[in-house]
Amino acid sequence: MQIPIYQIDAFTDKAFGGNPAAVCPLDAWLADETMQAIAFENNLSETAFYVANDTGGYDLRWFTPAAEVDLCGHATLATGSLILEKLTPDAEGVKFETRSGTLSVVRENGNLVMDFPALPPTPADMPEGLVEA
Repeated sequence: MQIPIYQIDAFTDKAFGGNPAAVCPLDAWLADETMQAIAFENNLSETAFYVANDTGGYDLRWFTPAAEVDLCGHATLATGSLILEKLTPDAEGVKFETRSGTLSVVRENGNLVMDFPALPPTPADMPEGLVEA
């Protein structure tokens, strides 16, 4: 089995800067255990895996070396960069379906811009000892 793996630095325009993520384009989903093993071997904070879906976008998942996670900004931006700058350079944007909802990366004034879900604030009880600290 051969799987392309791209290491992309997000949030930078310089090599060896920013926040690195591995990105793996797939024709179909691999077993979760296989994706987890690939992420473990990459040993980056996240490895993104994506598959084209029937809406013209992509399904996207992220794995740390230890577990699958629900959301990862820099690996989403890295995946968008791969798709928009290397694979479909004429596209204006790309949509991803994820466990956290729909995310998009679009071109804006020569940059790639990502939307990111904002969770509304919720009240929390103050832990004992916090005021005294």
